Amino acid sequence: MACVSFSGRHCTGGALIALVSGNTGGLKKNQLKLLERLAGKRGSRDQVIGPEMARSLCQLSFELNRQIGLLLQRSGKVEAVIVGDFKGIMIPTLSHIRSRGRLKGLRLVHTHLAGEEISDEDLMDLLFLRLDLLSVLKVTAEGLPEQLHSVHLLPDSRDGKSWAYLPPVHPANQQDSFEEFIHALEGEFTRKDNVSAVESGEDRAILVSVSTQSLIPAKESMAELVELARSDEVVVLETVLQRRRKVNPRFILGKGKLADIMIQALQLNANLLIFDQELNPSQIRSITDYTEMRVIDRTQLILDIFAHRALSREGKLQVEMAQLKYMLPRLSSRDDALSRLTGGIGARGPGETKLEIDRRRINDRLARLGRELKNVSRERYRRRSRRRKKELPVLSLVGYTNAGKSTLLNTLTKSDIVAEDKLFATLDPTSRRLRFPRDMEVLVTDTVGFIRHLPADLLQAFSATLEELEEADLLVHVIDLSNPCFREQVQVVEDLLRELDLSSVPCLKLFNKVDKVVDGEMLLAEAKREGIVISALDRETLTPFLEKAQMMMGKILQQEYQQG
Repeated sequence: MACVSFSGRHCTGGALIALVSGNTGGLKKNQLKLLERLAGKRGSRDQVIGPEMARSLCQLSFELNRQIGLLLQRSGKVEAVIVGDFKGIMIPTLSHIRSRGRLKGLRLVHTHLAGEEISDEDLMDLLFLRLDLLSVLKVTAEGLPEQLHSVHLLPDSRDGKSWAYLPPVHPANQQDSFEEFIHALEGEFTRKDNVSAVESGEDRAILVSVSTQSLIPAKESMAELVELARSDEVVVLETVLQRRRKVNPRFILGKGKLADIMIQALQLNANLLIFDQELNPSQIRSITDYTEMRVIDRTQLILDIFAHRALSREGKLQVEMAQLKYMLPRLSSRDDALSRLTGGIGARGPGETKLEIDRRRINDRLARLGRELKNVSRERYRRRSRRRKKELPVLSLVGYTNAGKSTLLNTLTKSDIVAEDKLFATLDPTSRRLRFPRDMEVLVTDTVGFIRHLPADLLQAFSATLEELEEADLLVHVIDLSNPCFREQVQVVEDLLRELDLSSVPCLKLFNKVDKVVDGEMLLAEAKREGIVISALDRETLTPFLEKAQMMMGKILQQEYQQG
């Protein structure tokens, strides 16, 4: 299945004659006129293809010695005439046509000149385009229609297959109503959903991971992707994990596996594919060429969460900068408007393409955001300067997202910061005063949580916020002890701290959510050797932490005084 450009003409009345596409090179004028005449015919609602139209299609295909396909709307109007070669046809891009429901609202009828059956390539076209029906019209040695062989998709897989064949029939002997058949088929597809979730704006996703890792880390990464989707209010319908020795450079996963996913998407009424791996621009284009579904990757999902959760002006600026940096290399050059010239009056040359204008606008916006964030950074520096004059030591909470930092800050300072059991529930940095048991007052700051494969653009955009950590006298690394992957999460945070040149700042490990640990005596003993064990929800468990933090902070301040 490949995309080709349309060629056609307009009639004098301005109405668009159905366009002819494909392998039209070398055809005579009278043959092109016959193709256009075929495009101007109108089929029946009740027949897959009428006998007269079938005869014209077969005769013309026989004369040209090329397969010819007709894309027909449910009304019978010809959407396109596709000219191929002796072995097959190349279906054009149909992105301009909106689906009529689960199915596309189009049926494809094309000729086979060598008597071959419906091929695997035909089945792929049926699936990826979500056609109402795909029919093959065999052509006899005399150039006449033999029999019509048809196949359609199924709402549920049967015997491991997601399609079913209709009995072969001669075009002149069609008895069943096609309109009634397709109406009943659409009814079967939508019976599971009383209200179309897609139409109501709800995102229903299939999550896909193609990993070269071993099974356990691949499953852990997929579980985290599920949590990210949940944090973004996305309904997860299915997860697909494929392990490969080498990632497919074009589709990430194999085309056959992509076909299986598209079948699931059709049957489950999914409208979104989320990949756990970051997709490059060509991979996104390759996948979207075969599906109408939106396709995003893990980075885009994280950016979307940040866009929804950022409340402060600073946070919104940071997220917008990260989104624009992500978008810039992924601007599509497939826009039909790119060929239009936009030179101003009196300008020479072709002017700028739409793609160039979009890039320039994004670069201009990035420059403006960069200036605004520098102002934000200067304002933060002034606030920190005032804080230093008051000689308030700073204790900063760091950790993996959803480790319980905001809950801990609420319990310590009796605050009401938003704290949910979701990844990246809070983004904007927060500072509160805290008095230790033995008359020492400190400033506790809570920053954005870390995550594995944190987008580099996002880390760079949040540099102004993360500068708060540079002023910290003590870092408190909050760890979710109840998470089976907590050791890997600890490693991720420590690696990011090194990347931010913060590994030299004293750090206290705080193992949180001890109340959720079941049968973990050895685990608790190990955690107590490395740090302090607490439950952020239980203030009574925080006493050892406060005493240890005050002791460490006192030593740090004493060293600073001696060095000063």
